[in-house]
Amino acid sequence: MKQVTVYTTTTCPYCIMLKNYLNEQGIPFNEINLNFHPEAVERVVRATGQLGVPQTEIDGRWVIGFNPEAIMQLWRS
Repeated sequence: MKQVTVYTTTTCPYCIMLKNYLNEQGIPFNEINLNFHPEAVERVVRATGQLGVPQTEIDGRWVIGFNPEAIMQLWRS
């Protein structure tokens, strides 16, 4: 089973869209809200060079933003 982690913030509407999408697709995921886990911000920026959210990590590969096509491509690969 693939590991899916979604990095979010409290005020991000695209984060909500992404979580709803993953739930609709039946894809289990862990959420790390960067508002509550500021130590994770450095890891995300180091991995992707991006500060924006949402960011989704699927088995060590990253999708930046709400991008259902890219997420499904990684999920199915």
